[in-house]
Amino acid sequence: MTTESLALVDKPVVPKRRSVQSRAKRVEAAALVVPALIPILIFSVAPLLSGIGLAFTDASLRRNDTPDFVGLQNFVDLLGDTMFWESFRIGMVWAVSVTVLQLVAGLVLALLLNANLRFQGLARVLALIPWAMPPVVVAIMWQLIYATNGPLNAVLSVFGPDVTTNWLGEFSTALPAVIVVGVWVGMPQTTITLLAALQQIPTEQIEAAAMDGAGAVRRFFNVSLPAIRPVMASITSLNFIWNFNSFGLVYVMTEGGPGGKTMLPMLFTYLEAFKSRNLGYASAMGCVLVLIVVALLAIYLWSQFREKEAK
Repeated sequence: MTTESLALVDKPVVPKRRSVQSRAKRVEAAALVVPALIPILIFSVAPLLSGIGLAFTDASLRRNDTPDFVGLQNFVDLLGDTMFWESFRIGMVWAVSVTVLQLVAGLVLALLLNANLRFQGLARVLALIPWAMPPVVVAIMWQLIYATNGPLNAVLSVFGPDVTTNWLGEFSTALPAVIVVGVWVGMPQTTITLLAALQQIPTEQIEAAAMDGAGAVRRFFNVSLPAIRPVMASITSLNFIWNFNSFGLVYVMTEGGPGGKTMLPMLFTYLEAFKSRNLGYASAMGCVLVLIVVALLAIYLWSQFREKEAK
């Protein structure tokens, strides 16, 4: 047998077939993914890249000429913009307050809904009502509640002298007032998530703790809380990112006022782009905010990875 014949005999025929089949599967998978990628590229990636490009120009909605390239000037101006950093501070206060209060209120409500109480079905429906309402409707409804002659002041006047507080129009009450609405709107999602986690706890563990003499409070801290802690960490992280990006609710209620006391970062960026018409400068703000959100997401994913590694 010649050397060429031996080479043909030793040639791995089966792996070649597998390679061809594997390549065909990859092509088939790519063909299935492409239709989904096209709208993502058009509606997500392209606007993102366009926004990044505008951040390096003096683009303005006041004129129709081609914007000039200004390099990093918008970002340099942003560093000295006290209004932007004030909106960032307000955004952090808003995000932390709303996230923590949503978690506490959602946990209390989830524990109540998880107990065998009467009218449990009705209570669950009532708990979901804020989730079912459009944000604009919620904003208008709470504007009426907070109005000077609204029901909130009417109720408070029952317990004392006439109350004529303009809750959304005064510096000291505007931010707390919109925080209350933010908590009310987002609480159903937290409640349902924590309720689902509570219902995954084996009843045997609860019953065993009760047989050992543990009361309701001790059962919660020794059994329920450790079991739902990973879910609480996840929902808290995601709620914080979501709340930091809030825009529509506060825009309808106050438009950032009074005096910028409720000016969230995303709202300030929108007003800079479409009211002040400084499109390039607003794009630079958007780039900075995207980087902050990406950093928050990276921290969240890293914590999830560390948690899995610990298990």
